[in-house]
Amino acid sequence: MNWTWFHRFGSAPYMYGFAQRWAPWFGGVAALLMLIALYGGLVLAPLDYQQKDAYRIVYVHAPSATLSLMIYTTMAIAAAVGLIWRMKVAHAAAAASAPIGAWFTVATLITGSLWGKPMWGTYWAWDPRLTSELILLFLYLGYMGLRAAIEDPQKADKASAVLAIVGVVNIPIIKYSVNWWNSLHQPATRLLGKADMVWSMVWPLLVMFLAFMLFYGAVLLIRLRAELLRRERGASWVREVLS
Repeated sequence: MNWTWFHRFGSAPYMYGFAQRWAPWFGGVAALLMLIALYGGLVLAPLDYQQKDAYRIVYVHAPSATLSLMIYTTMAIAAAVGLIWRMKVAHAAAAASAPIGAWFTVATLITGSLWGKPMWGTYWAWDPRLTSELILLFLYLGYMGLRAAIEDPQKADKASAVLAIVGVVNIPIIKYSVNWWNSLHQPATRLLGKADMVWSMVWPLLVMFLAFMLFYGAVLLIRLRAELLRRERGASWVREVLS
């Protein structure tokens, strides 16, 4: 198999051009899908027989929670690639992903608390799912703080990569915590096959999942462009781009 296509993604000028071309498409499609999902979830989907309208927060909470895990996993993989193959673009992608993942984690915790008050009678409980999600936020903050604390870029890349890789052990704990422990948090909702929700509730949620992933892609590409310019500011290709 010809792997030359993969090596191109290790080139900072190529990735800069790639990000410049595709970020608007990702962002545009994400915005369109969000509008469709919001209309489907807030207008077309029926009331839940127990939670009434309160369940509709799932259209923000569930995709945010999924993205908080997916982005950390992506960040850890990029950090490992950067560490093993000394690929600067991979370190840049990991650094660009961290703040996005942190914000999705904050959104998960806030929307979960807002839903928890009417359903559980409290905004917060030291439940395994909630606690491990909070630890995920600390891992994101720790990753960004460590990078900021080390002036040497190469040392910062290595130290933060190790933290990202070690911290990924928290991801399966979050995902399976509701199965491993008798948790206040309900088990994961089945969306396909023998689904726990009717299709009129499910399809807007699936569309919102896709919209959030594309939104992450768009913001990642925008942040990656800025990160590459900062790292390669002395390179000739950057002078050509900015001239």
